[in-house]
Amino acid sequence: MPIRLPFAWMVCLRYLREGRMQTVLILAGVTGGVAVIIFLTTLISQLQESIIDKTLGSQAHIVIRAPQAVNHTTLPPDSTAAIIQPRAQPLRGVDQWASVVQLAAQTPGVLAVSLMVSGAGFAVRAEANQSIALMGVDAQAYQRIVRMPKYLQHGQFDVSGTNAVIGIELSKDLGLAVGDKLRLVTIDGRNDLFTVAGIFDIGNRDLNRRWVFTSIKVAQSLLNLPGGITQIDLRVANLFAADATAQQLQAQTGLSVDSWMQTNAQLLSALNSQSMSNNLIRFFVTVIVAVGIASVLVVSVVQKQKEIGILRAMGASPRRIMSVFLLQGGFYGLIGSALGAALALGLLKFFSRITRNADGTALVNGELDLFVVVSACALALVVGLLAAALPARRAARLDPVQAIRV
Repeated sequence: MPIRLPFAWMVCLRYLREGRMQTVLILAGVTGGVAVIIFLTTLISQLQESIIDKTLGSQAHIVIRAPQAVNHTTLPPDSTAAIIQPRAQPLRGVDQWASVVQLAAQTPGVLAVSLMVSGAGFAVRAEANQSIALMGVDAQAYQRIVRMPKYLQHGQFDVSGTNAVIGIELSKDLGLAVGDKLRLVTIDGRNDLFTVAGIFDIGNRDLNRRWVFTSIKVAQSLLNLPGGITQIDLRVANLFAADATAQQLQAQTGLSVDSWMQTNAQLLSALNSQSMSNNLIRFFVTVIVAVGIASVLVVSVVQKQKEIGILRAMGASPRRIMSVFLLQGGFYGLIGSALGAALALGLLKFFSRITRNADGTALVNGELDLFVVVSACALALVVGLLAAALPARRAARLDPVQAIRV
């Protein structure tokens, strides 16, 4: 027994078959548009995640420090022009840091808190030496801020006792390997002998050459800051809410609180520019797809004017006539979005194979975000229906007598 389709579906499929070339062309346009939207959105999203991970993976999202000393203002004799004299900024600890840590940990959105004692010094081995940034941390707490095991090339992130963890560039400069001895000297002459427990490569040559990690107690002793903490590092859940959290903590503590959004203003500007470019591309592609569908259906209404008039004369209601063209728009959006998603997946897999990071790993992965796919397909379907609305309304309003006479 043959399947009988509803009136609107039967007429819709007939019109699609009769205008095969138009159907193929508009499907190709919708497929290309959906593929571009999904591919670019996924690609830019993954690239942004990669950039953020590489940049922020090695630093805290928010850093709390003691406020800087206020500069002197002097007024020379017989002069009305004030002279600003910058003050030297000595190493200062955070006052009442325990209460600040408790406040930061209880702040909504803060995931982890880590203490640090940092200051300038020198790494010395035999007659070779390098200027360094001495950083005393609690290994477990700091790894919740920066995933140091991810960057380790040799050894372990062990700063207990007189162990130290250094960067790969510093190890090359001083000829050090895991287990070798290294002397750390501060600016005021304090020094101690350490054992290299680990060597890391954080992806930044300057940091690989300067950063040396020790325990907090050892750093406090070397930097002459007994019981003091120079900075408190925070990790937050929402990266782009870091600035608001930093401002809140600064107002509550009166300390100097900087977020990554302030220290990496150029990175933030680049990410915003990428997002804006992607939104503009999506907007124009959507408009082009909508215009394409609407123009094809308008032409179809003109071409089928007599047939529409006959159908109206035979008793087809305006609602049924409108349904025919709305179904065509929905067909273009639905089938085109499915083909577009498949094309986007193929493009992404191809791109992931031909593009590589400096270390040989894939720049992007060849997987689609389900939310992006569903939203792009839903957008294509809605655009198809909206683009068909005007031609469908025009077809439904045709007067049967006038349409047949044309």
